[in-house]
Amino acid sequence: MVQKSYDNSPTLYLIPTPIGNMEDITLRALSLLKSVDLILCEDTRTSSQLLKKYNINKKLVSCHEFNENKIKEYVVQELKKNKNIGLITDQGSPIISDPGYIVCNYVIQNGFNVVGLPGATAFVPALISSGINASHFLYYGFLSNKNSKQIQELQSLKNYPYTIIFYEAPHRIIKTLNNILEIFGDRYVSISREISKIHEEEIRGNISQCLTKMNVIKGEYVIVIEGTSIENDYSNISIKKHVELYLNDNMSEMEAIKIVAKERKVPKSIIYKEYIQSKNN
Repeated sequence: MVQKSYDNSPTLYLIPTPIGNMEDITLRALSLLKSVDLILCEDTRTSSQLLKKYNINKKLVSCHEFNENKIKEYVVQELKKNKNIGLITDQGSPIISDPGYIVCNYVIQNGFNVVGLPGATAFVPALISSGINASHFLYYGFLSNKNSKQIQELQSLKNYPYTIIFYEAPHRIIKTLNNILEIFGDRYVSISREISKIHEEEIRGNISQCLTKMNVIKGEYVIVIEGTSIENDYSNISIKKHVELYLNDNMSEMEAIKIVAKERKVPKSIIYKEYIQSKNN
């Protein structure tokens, strides 16, 4: 299915909103908020404050994690009436650890345009100011709030070689950091809170050091943590077993082969050839 996003047909626009400082919104986002026929929002009270600041008067329709399955049909019916619709959340970019995916997916399935705008997303400023390599990274979002499930998730990520980004709530941040410390080891981490707000804070250092500096537990947190940097001697382990270490961590075969090649400092093609041969024997 081919969609032409700018053919003047009815469109759902995914519009990022500020994560703190109300000035962190693009001119294009403001223009669209003024021009769409209605706005889907996570909380009408929060969104009303933003619209009021910029003198925007539009119909607001609640769209949150508890009613997305119900509201998606309404959205499609409004698009069929040739209306353009904006979708915003309380803070940041829709769908990134926020509602919007169910509606977005349903709109696409029904053949209407979906256009996502660039804009505020909490993990981006946290990542680029962390001092941790940002060439390759995994945005994971929120870990499970169930301790046993969270530990399972962290176990599956502990051998990941690239920077990992988590979101966390204030009432769970200490427990989560302690779990990361226990499973990942005392890695370098950057912990950001209240991004772009008056009390913005970033704590950097090894996890154990950061835990001692966290005197004020308030606001939403972004945890940026370096990937595994353990230098292992793999001379006593076969290539097949080495690849399987990462397959057991739920990586794809090609991802695992790429990492093994990097760790053994040999071309990926050689690892692939030897692994396939050993697997077929």
